[in-house]
Amino acid sequence: MELSQPEIIVKRLRILYDLSKSRDEFLHFNNPYEILIATILSAQTTDKTVNLVTKELFSRFPSVSDLAKAGIGDVERIIHPTGFFHAKARNIIAASQMVVKDFGGEVPDRMEDLVRLPGVGRKTANIVLNHAFSKIEGIAVDTHVRRVSMRLGLTNQSEPDKIESDLTRVFSPDMWGEINGLFILHGRRICTARKPACMACVLADICRFVSNPSD
Repeated sequence: MELSQPEIIVKRLRILYDLSKSRDEFLHFNNPYEILIATILSAQTTDKTVNLVTKELFSRFPSVSDLAKAGIGDVERIIHPTGFFHAKARNIIAASQMVVKDFGGEVPDRMEDLVRLPGVGRKTANIVLNHAFSKIEGIAVDTHVRRVSMRLGLTNQSEPDKIESDLTRVFSPDMWGEINGLFILHGRRICTARKPACMACVLADICRFVSNPSD
């Protein structure tokens, strides 16, 4: 039976990248609180930078109730390297306060509750649901997922929510949990923003960008 383009993409990327052996390249966390805060901080910066600051942040504020009571100046100092530290500090403190006040100190495990938290959109909510609760309700779309998806011709959209909608239509639900990780690794190593290594890409023969780089 001939494979569809989405099946070919996932099959080839699974061979190229072993997500179980690549965990150090992603956000480090031990519980739902930590992955929630780390993912909020990851906006417009690298996972490597976030991992450097969360080591101190979670040592200083080991629980959601601790962060809920934190002084904004202390938090800003710690997370400064991640950029946009004023807004991020406000968001992670406010999100922690909401978790304590509205959810009894437990990070919620429903999409509709997570997206109520300050600084949390569908991308962050999808990551928390997937990695903290093993719930897969969608595909987290970050800059790498966006770039790879557009170059492969899987979407013509630019907004993350619309890209997610397109991806969940073309990929079967059993693939959703892997797409974010596979596309991130491919975007970092091969399908980079500048000077992508197209001639070394296992998807070159089915990639719209290779056949028409200006598209």
